[in-house]
Amino acid sequence: MLVETKARVGVFSIALGAYLPQFPQLVPEFRSQYDDFKKTLPDTVEVIDGGLVTTKEESQAAGDKFRAADVDLVFMQLLTYATSYNMLPAVRDLDVPVVLVNIQKVRCLDFEHAGIADWLGVGYAGGAVGEMVADLNRYGKRHAVITGVAEGGDDQVRAEIEDWCRAAQVRRRFRDTNIAQIGRPYPGMMDLYIDESNLYRRMFLYTKQFDWEKMWAIADHIDDEEKIREKAQDILDTFDIEGGGTIEKVWDMARYVVAFEQWVRDEHIGLIASHYDGFAKGQAGVLDSMLIPAFSMLIKQGVACAVEGDMKVAMGMSIMKTICGTGQLSEFYTIDFDKDIVVIGHSGSGDAAISTERKPTMKIVPVFHGKTGGGYLTQFYPAPGPVTYLAITQDGDGHFKFVVSEGVNEPGPILHTGDTNMRTRFSIGAREWNNRWCECGPTHHFAAGLGRHTDTILKVAKILNVPVDVVCR
Repeated sequence: MLVETKARVGVFSIALGAYLPQFPQLVPEFRSQYDDFKKTLPDTVEVIDGGLVTTKEESQAAGDKFRAADVDLVFMQLLTYATSYNMLPAVRDLDVPVVLVNIQKVRCLDFEHAGIADWLGVGYAGGAVGEMVADLNRYGKRHAVITGVAEGGDDQVRAEIEDWCRAAQVRRRFRDTNIAQIGRPYPGMMDLYIDESNLYRRMFLYTKQFDWEKMWAIADHIDDEEKIREKAQDILDTFDIEGGGTIEKVWDMARYVVAFEQWVRDEHIGLIASHYDGFAKGQAGVLDSMLIPAFSMLIKQGVACAVEGDMKVAMGMSIMKTICGTGQLSEFYTIDFDKDIVVIGHSGSGDAAISTERKPTMKIVPVFHGKTGGGYLTQFYPAPGPVTYLAITQDGDGHFKFVVSEGVNEPGPILHTGDTNMRTRFSIGAREWNNRWCECGPTHHFAAGLGRHTDTILKVAKILNVPVDVVCR
């Protein structure tokens, strides 16, 4: 990604201190189990190690570490039975979910020969989880439980942990980067309007405002011909250009992409929402005509770029890109009632990673529908297979909500307007899907990601403390 972030995950383990003098062999056993657990965490996160906790004071010290690091998530490994004082001081002052990792070391105890130390050390799973959750509920803490076994490896546990780490990365990315708004939202699309102070309060995203006059001049100082040539080749490698493409043909576009990349790094930008509604000529008109492919090159590198000034769909695109590697701008296009298919797509910038069916294309059109001017359009071609849609909306009090739906993209005819189109079949049918989706009150834009990702989005929502409407799977 152009702007790198790494989720910070607090990790600690707990055991009842009263057991340790009685069974001193448990101390090295628990330390070994804790070390093994930490090795299961992916290297995509920064681990904040709270240690093996057996007293209230150790728990409090772990909590001090977690607060100082501003962790995005906490994993708590239950080694054996433990009481609440081992847990609560570590998480009391945090506003992130606590994931109770309940992993038994052995698949099954040797019941004929196992003693108390064996039971408590390698065969005790589940006994403290219920009361831990009861206390987390009483303290108003978000939580989840993972249960599994270490012996022989547990792919389900590993997948759950990695899923939580991907979800935590969304919080860190929102917290550590900025969203750029260039211009303003499309006039009259009031569902897109947003209170930027509320956005920062509830979703951690700080808005940086940019006028178009500044953006038109963004490439004036770019004169490194080698960098421009490399970026021009990158554009040609990414897109098939109608009528053929050459480095000379995309030279100016490449120069602006180089400039935008530097701007993103300098301003620490992870998301962009832009809309231009003027009649600029000259160099300003040149930039306006090539924004779509230029922003597509930024999306390719992890910066969510939304058209029509929609900051909420930029967030949705960033979430999908972060958790599954693809984040495509989308909206409703039409229903094929003969085939019970909803056609979903959008003109404008898109994600090359979603174009798994064929190489994306670029073409010049004289008019952008509903907008001033014309220029380059980009089209992307997702292969048939599962797809997840995510919309982000708000209620009248400014609270955010996720709207999620899974479907399956199928082959078939699409519009030939230069826009990305997906023919999506939903388990509840096109008519009912449209009814239920719209009843959730989403904005008209939403993000698409290849694969099935509702479960991961639910984790993101729990981390961000946002409700979710799941339309269908």
